Amino acid sequence: MRARRSSVDVAGSVPSISRNCMKPSTPVPLPLNLYFRNSVMTHIIRPGASRSLELDRRSFLKASAAVAAGSLLLPSISLAATQPKKGGHLILGIDNASTSDRLDPAFYFEAYTYNVGLQLFNTLTDLNEDGSLRASLAESWEPAKGGSEWIFKLRKGVQFHNGKELAPEDVIYSLNHHRGEKSESAGKGYLLSVTDIIKSGPNEVTFKLNGPNADFPYLLGDVHFGITPDGENFDKGIGTGAFILENFQPGVRTLARRNPQYWDPERGHVDSVETVAYNDKSARVAALLSNSVHLINNVEARVAQRLKGQDNITLHTEADSSIILFPGRADAPPFDNLDVRLALKYAIDREQIVASILNGAGSISNDNPIFPSNRYFTNDVPQHVYDPDKAAFHWKKSGFDGKIVLSAAEGATFSGALDAAQLYQQTATKAGIPFEVNRVPADGYWSDVWLKHPFVASGWGARPTADAMLSLIYLSDAPWNESGWKSKAFDDLVLAARGELDEGKRKQLYHDAQVLIIQENSSVIPAYAAQTSASAANLKGYKAIPGQNGPRTAEKVWFDT
Repeated sequence: MRARRSSVDVAGSVPSISRNCMKPSTPVPLPLNLYFRNSVMTHIIRPGASRSLELDRRSFLKASAAVAAGSLLLPSISLAATQPKKGGHLILGIDNASTSDRLDPAFYFEAYTYNVGLQLFNTLTDLNEDGSLRASLAESWEPAKGGSEWIFKLRKGVQFHNGKELAPEDVIYSLNHHRGEKSESAGKGYLLSVTDIIKSGPNEVTFKLNGPNADFPYLLGDVHFGITPDGENFDKGIGTGAFILENFQPGVRTLARRNPQYWDPERGHVDSVETVAYNDKSARVAALLSNSVHLINNVEARVAQRLKGQDNITLHTEADSSIILFPGRADAPPFDNLDVRLALKYAIDREQIVASILNGAGSISNDNPIFPSNRYFTNDVPQHVYDPDKAAFHWKKSGFDGKIVLSAAEGATFSGALDAAQLYQQTATKAGIPFEVNRVPADGYWSDVWLKHPFVASGWGARPTADAMLSLIYLSDAPWNESGWKSKAFDDLVLAARGELDEGKRKQLYHDAQVLIIQENSSVIPAYAAQTSASAANLKGYKAIPGQNGPRTAEKVWFDT
């Protein structure tokens, strides 16, 4: 699953204490920064303000930034009673590798490059294991001009792998790498609101935005925004990360050694990391069972059930981790026809997808990309249930007399994508819709099929904020607008919500935006999926960050024996 297309927040999905048993209706405790936001909303009241709690924008933003930056300096939650031990060679078995993979973060599309990239590069911000913000290359930040500017103070004394010391010029160069009309970066959509990035002090960078964005610091923790030296070629893999690149064989393996100058003494315990490409799900599990690797990602639910009895294996399951979906291009026939879209939404058996493809490790989605655990999630829109008669009605009404061709590959998007496509074909055919599955190679899927074929299988990991998810793939000008859907009404709602600090108003804006997606967008989103990883029992310190499924695994873990 594209942890790429992966990362809780003021406006993001909020984790429960035990995500394994989370249900959509379960009340979820808020992370520290959300508790603080509530306290700010309770106490910052202008004279004469009603109980609706009108907020002072400047005070609110400064208070939110202060508690975020301050709380980030607290120790992360420790999952092991023992102290981390140094040494050892860590081997990761990760899927979705491709011979077209690059070390340039602008071209990270999947779990494999996410894992490798975060071994080599750091971002300005990061996430704690409860999903709250954590200081990384930026040691603090604060808003200015009502949130239309954000000032970041850089950590001093950080060295790149080539010995150069981190400076504002490096940050400006690295982030401008994703901006501009010709940029093909996967992270471009997050920076569309940035009008300028300037050096505002000896160790300070200021971001100028085209409008207020209370969640902006979260976006700079996205995996694509790794920092490299000013003017350097990103594909050399020179970062400030816990590991230094030794060898990179795209689609095969990557080898890195521990960075002795790493700035974070609490991270980077093993001597070296080998990240091996295991796209085949059975081979991945077999490698773990034979002790050929120490940790694997993306374990199918039915396989995880069998692994539960293994004393030498530990399972790590994260609910609400990703969505599985089938986007059709709304900017071309036949998906430019609303009745075709509706026909396909009623033609898929969502319960069957959850039961058969996810083996119950997930929940039904009503074509909504926002997760049930997100504080802005809305579920008051009538469910698109499997209804062959409604599907047939809308198909006939559309007047389209061709066939639907769905391109899918096993091992490129979500586990079971090809089986899901074939189930979709069966249920759509029963509704009288001519439906064909085009099986394509997994290798090169994101470069040769996705965004190029009219109807494809896709998958996205949870994002750090509601705005991040919606802006990345649904705004009209989003680089990863895989559905090709353009709606000014939707764009206006998302942009308004981005800078709205009144909680009630913001929730309504996000509600209305979700309604438009559910009712009008051309993506069929049948389910939310859990993600399960498995590791050797003696590997300690692993913890999946909500929505990221542990891409910083290598720098966190250690061997107990």
